[in-house]
Amino acid sequence: MLRRTFIQTAGAAAAASVAGAAGGIRLGYDTYSIRDYRWKAIQLLDYAAGLKLDTIQISGLGDYESLEPAYLAKVKDHAARLGIAIDAGIGCICPVSGSWSPRNGSPEEYLLSGLRVARAVGSTSLRCFMGSPADRRGPAPIGKLIESTVKVFRAVHSQAQDIGVRIGLENHGDLCARELKTLIEESGRGHVGCCLDSGNPVWALEDPLLTLEILAPYAVTTHVRDSALFEHPRGAAFQWVALGEGSVDFHQWVAALRRLAPGVSVQLEIITGRPPQILPYLETDYWKAFPNLPAADFARFLALVKKGKPYTGPMVIAGAGRQPPEIAAALKYQQKHDLERSLEYARKELDLGLRGA
Repeated sequence: MLRRTFIQTAGAAAAASVAGAAGGIRLGYDTYSIRDYRWKAIQLLDYAAGLKLDTIQISGLGDYESLEPAYLAKVKDHAARLGIAIDAGIGCICPVSGSWSPRNGSPEEYLLSGLRVARAVGSTSLRCFMGSPADRRGPAPIGKLIESTVKVFRAVHSQAQDIGVRIGLENHGDLCARELKTLIEESGRGHVGCCLDSGNPVWALEDPLLTLEILAPYAVTTHVRDSALFEHPRGAAFQWVALGEGSVDFHQWVAALRRLAPGVSVQLEIITGRPPQILPYLETDYWKAFPNLPAADFARFLALVKKGKPYTGPMVIAGAGRQPPEIAAALKYQQKHDLERSLEYARKELDLGLRGA
């Protein structure tokens, strides 16, 4: 694809986004929400169609039966017949991160492979991430990871523009919003934006609404889920819950998204079944991971903590690793159950989606 073709394609996509925004925000789900079903792309699209969704984020290359052009064309055609827009995705692209897998080749090769798959299935965006919350306490300073990621993005600049797919780097619990904004601007906004996640900001001691206010102008796609955030003797704790059952005011969050990022889809990434995570910010050593966090940003987070309360509803909770078959089956059922009731909340309470339920 020539650069002039990319510009024409981008213009058409922008026009479509404005048209979609006029009628509402497209609603879909990220396939990680129902990961234990191990469905592939065609099944995942059929499930989305059964739920009358507008879009889907196929979040990893493993969600396809094959990466052969004929199969990817089949996925694209199937999505078109169903009237479902695809957002594509891959994983970690930073070689300094503890999440990086050398099995993916070089970061540049992995990223370009994802971009080509995205184009083949008709997506205009590719979600990826730099690292994880653990990287803030890893052997390399976070600045080193940011520098490495910028280098990767700059290396694929011309190819990404020729392919015609924009990269969406997720705030994955590794970066504060202001850090991600700087990373995007240093990488080049023409081919790099963000996947705006509403659940991960709590890892970075950040109010999800503040994250949106900073990153919405760069958003190419989203991950949306709720967090029950509350005080703890060591600082705070949070637990991811179904949409509408946590501490985030999603009426306010969605209103800000409509205003600041018109045309960007809402992809629910519902993650339940995990125990509360402690954020021990009352302990001095904890702050080594956040040496430059602005006091005003933390104050907004602290206000959210003080208003919050623990989740007391029913939920199957399990630790990491392999579970007994009965618990594994319950967790699998819960993934779909919590996603579907979150979608219902999104439609009825937040007026999301272009199709009726």
